[in-house]
Amino acid sequence: MAKSLLEKVKAFDKTGTIKTEVDGAVRLLRDFRAKYRFVKNPESIEALNPDDIFKLHPAEVGEFFHWLEYYLKPIGHLTLYSRVYRRIRNQLDDFKELLHVTVDPKKSLAEKVDAPWDRIKGMGYDRHIAKKIIYCFNYEDGDILPIFNTRHLEHFYNEVVDKPSFPAKYVTLGEKYQFLISELLGVKQSLPEAQTWELPYFSRFLYDNYPHLTWTNLYSRQVKKQEQTIRRETNRSNSEHSSSCLMNCKEKESSQQRSTEITGNSGRKDLKIGDY
Repeated sequence: MAKSLLEKVKAFDKTGTIKTEVDGAVRLLRDFRAKYRFVKNPESIEALNPDDIFKLHPAEVGEFFHWLEYYLKPIGHLTLYSRVYRRIRNQLDDFKELLHVTVDPKKSLAEKVDAPWDRIKGMGYDRHIAKKIIYCFNYEDGDILPIFNTRHLEHFYNEVVDKPSFPAKYVTLGEKYQFLISELLGVKQSLPEAQTWELPYFSRFLYDNYPHLTWTNLYSRQVKKQEQTIRRETNRSNSEHSSSCLMNCKEKESSQQRSTEITGNSGRKDLKIGDY
């Protein structure tokens, strides 16, 4: 185990500020689960109505997703657009079917992620929305972290797993997601100080200590590097220009000295045949 990882764990959140924030979010998550008792009573999924997803008059997020996107933001940030809510509202039967898969204890994490979320446009690709829903209804199982971006998981895996041996190929996104989560949870369990941490707290530790290089940051770095290159080239050009000017001045001074030697100390030009 890398010494730096142990040191980071011991030094994390000395003031307890992050823990207070996470504990508050976990309490809200329990309130959410008490309100939407889909795990204990899957039949209650059918009671969801279109306005729970998105209201039309006035147009605003319904209560179900208001919980997921706003109240539970400290668990994991989502950025959704009204058109996605409208699609879920319009395909509510498909969404309810996916919720049934989400709370099915016989389904693995991989199977839940690989469920046909892409039936609803905007919920496919890396399935961030689906992963947060899956986490919120399965967090007590202890086998899922609230990290919804697969690239972020890959980054953390490469940073903290000893001698990572990443399988070359996966059949599905869900299998890849489940593997990465399992490996990171193994790291957590290997750290005595972190074993009792809430899973959202461990996720915050990873994000705070191993920040993922976003495309925005990468672009900023590239721009900064280009600016440094331009400054170096400008300085070099200015230096070369200064050297050239110095050489020209010296040559001019040398030429003037030779002219003085020809004309004499008085500076009067010696007359030659043809000057008149």
